[in-house]
Amino acid sequence: MPQPQLSRETLLPRLAAHVLEHGLGGASLRPLARAAGTSDRMLIYHFGNKETLITELLGYIAGLYAGALDAALGSDRPATRQDCLARILAEGSKPAMQAFLVLWWDIVAGAARGVPGYREAAQEMMTRQLAWLEGQMPADDPDPAGGARYLMTLIEGALMLGAVGHDDTAQQGLLASGLASP
Repeated sequence: MPQPQLSRETLLPRLAAHVLEHGLGGASLRPLARAAGTSDRMLIYHFGNKETLITELLGYIAGLYAGALDAALGSDRPATRQDCLARILAEGSKPAMQAFLVLWWDIVAGAARGVPGYREAAQEMMTRQLAWLEGQMPADDPDPAGGARYLMTLIEGALMLGAVGHDDTAQQGLLASGLASP
């Protein structure tokens, strides 16, 4: 049986599955190539360089994450920002989403350490997520862009606190702000 033609479009799903399961782990080309069923030279051929590969891979994964949230949240827009926040935090805490969150914190840590390509990838991912979140704002929201940025700040903080075992701190902070129900 002939092998499927390798292209960015066929490589990205394989690479994403590997990274979501194993993390970036320094994002060495050889393990990525092995996971994609090709060589490191072919990855460079298809993506130009390692930085472009990582940027495109992480952008692809951001799209998977947004798609998973879309599927989980359905087509009904929330009536309030509070409802939007609650729905996203509930989905973000589910086991199926944990691989995305673990990878996100790897990316944030790499960006903070100055790992080449990570800051740019994180910026692109955050830009995409903000655009997605803006589309989730209530239909009558007076400032969807501002609301998306506000909720993103709360979501990132709450998920980070949850990741380090401070779910109660996040919940109490959201309750104090009036954005969570007891």
